[in-house]
Amino acid sequence: MWSSSSSSSTTTVGNSDAPQLSSPDRYRRRYTRLNLVISNMESEKELINKAKRHVTSRLCTVSGSMTEVLEIQAETPKFHVLFIPGNPGVVSFYNDFLESLHQFLDGNASITAVGQISHTCKDWESGKLFSLQEQIDHKVEFVRRELENVEVPIILVGHSIGSYISLEILRKCPEKVLYCIGLYPFLTLNQQSTKQSLIGKLAASSLLSATASFLVASLGLLPMWAARRLVSNSLGASWSDTAVQATCTHLRQYHTMRNVLYMAMTEFRELAAEPDWKFMRENQSKLAFLFGIDDHWGPLHLFEEISKQAPGTSLSIEREGHTHGFCCTVAGSVWVAQRVATLIETRLHQKRL
Repeated sequence: MWSSSSSSSTTTVGNSDAPQLSSPDRYRRRYTRLNLVISNMESEKELINKAKRHVTSRLCTVSGSMTEVLEIQAETPKFHVLFIPGNPGVVSFYNDFLESLHQFLDGNASITAVGQISHTCKDWESGKLFSLQEQIDHKVEFVRRELENVEVPIILVGHSIGSYISLEILRKCPEKVLYCIGLYPFLTLNQQSTKQSLIGKLAASSLLSATASFLVASLGLLPMWAARRLVSNSLGASWSDTAVQATCTHLRQYHTMRNVLYMAMTEFRELAAEPDWKFMRENQSKLAFLFGIDDHWGPLHLFEEISKQAPGTSLSIEREGHTHGFCCTVAGSVWVAQRVATLIETRLHQKRL
């Protein structure tokens, strides 16, 4: 009876017509399924890693100045993206952005990012200071020399003052540039901004600029691990490892900070005038700008003015909570990269029509 009852209670579980598996068989099947899941996960990771290409860095001489360059080369590029940073013009701040952009463009573009002169980890220029106009001339020369043999269309992407520099490249090299995208663009002074006023006063004083640069450079006495901890604690946990590393390697240099502030001084002089609306109207089909919600460098009243003066310009506003310094976080870098990729693909589609 115990045997019959036990047999009955066992056979009523599940489908009575299905073949019953012993415990070892059931465990063997589960183990096989688990291995299959793990194998699939590893395959997905391999595909992701394969799709994501990492930037490579190199030094080159342009206009007699040592220049830091980041690159991702595509095997068969359909176009070439040239990225111009803001100020500070340290290209390594943008590693995550550049790698994400290449990925979102499905590897169809070669990407080059060129740093500002003497915003570097070493004082290649022996303390010389470079103005905004000299930085512009440097980028134009870079296009003419380094990208001379590029046979595919060039798309300019600039951040902050890099947007202004990109417009000047378009002005000087119109035959080579297909499209120009400005991210959180600094195109003219914002008279309503208290922050800009304070930065302008600091940058305009040689004594204050030298003092501020010396104080920042004094952090160079700290070992790297201590500097990284200080930067992380003072600037927030949201900053990426890339941004923390760039801050520690470049911005702790006296020559870099002096050039950051000197360039800012010349920016404030140059951008006291309104943008060249005539030039922007003539090239509005080639222009796109991404603005932020609360960005004193690229305020929304500039967005509105561009929409009136050059209505054919592609304009958009980022509402995801990122900041002017989007490149300092992984989330900001990825979101902006995806937006830029969408703008480029839309433009290329329109070009084909």
